[in-house]
Amino acid sequence: MKTSVTMRTIQYLIAILFTILSLFPILLMLMSSLKSNIDILKNPFSLPTSPNFKAYVKLLDQLPYFTFLTNSIIVSVTSVLLILMFGSLASFYLARYSYRWNGALFFYFLLGMMIPIKLGIIPLFMLMKSLSLFNSLWSLILVYIAIGIPMSVLILTGFFRTLPKELEESARIDGSSELGIFVKILIPLMRPALGTVMIMNFITVWNDFFFPLIFIQEEAQKTIPIGMMALFGEYSTDWSMLFAGLTLSSLPMIMLFLLSSKQFMEGMTAGAVK
Repeated sequence: MKTSVTMRTIQYLIAILFTILSLFPILLMLMSSLKSNIDILKNPFSLPTSPNFKAYVKLLDQLPYFTFLTNSIIVSVTSVLLILMFGSLASFYLARYSYRWNGALFFYFLLGMMIPIKLGIIPLFMLMKSLSLFNSLWSLILVYIAIGIPMSVLILTGFFRTLPKELEESARIDGSSELGIFVKILIPLMRPALGTVMIMNFITVWNDFFFPLIFIQEEAQKTIPIGMMALFGEYSTDWSMLFAGLTLSSLPMIMLFLLSSKQFMEGMTAGAVK
């Protein structure tokens, strides 16, 4: 009995330690956004002596931050929705219909995870120029869809195969179409897996710096990661404004995780158990 209590105590201590280590960067970012630039340089890890929101006011005054935020939201939401739609349809086909090319098709999707897309940045750049998508948010959306679908197909196909086929057979007997079975019966059961795919892809798209740097040059089309580059000066950097921008840009991801954390955890544990 004492051994189990001791082990449980050690587990809780380890969990608390990892929680502190995980939350410390977020807390440091929030505290730094409430300091002046001099306070950050003098005492980077101390609490703000006189907290203020000057950095936030300065950020919104000097940068078109809401334009960057709107662009990031448009790109992230559109990309994730299309990844969920195309990924779930492809996974439904691969999991429920048996054809001789299914294995090759599934492997074709997995190749998207094996081959780094950044190796093809020059052909991608030329393709976007020829399609007149340079300096367009659609250039980012299309690339993110291509990046996100392989992992989504892998997760959703495995989850589809765990669902009982008897539910679909009963719906067919009742006269439901294949699309009706997919939308009304299977998609509600797939919420944990869809939540996992949604969070993973949203974080990837929201934080990406590389592709906006390549495809976006106009100020009005920039996303938050590339727009925040304006805060880095040649000789000095306003760290308080930078931390204020990082704090604001992290809020959508935190809210999304809080709203979808239950589905995310269920999707991860269900895949592990099944």
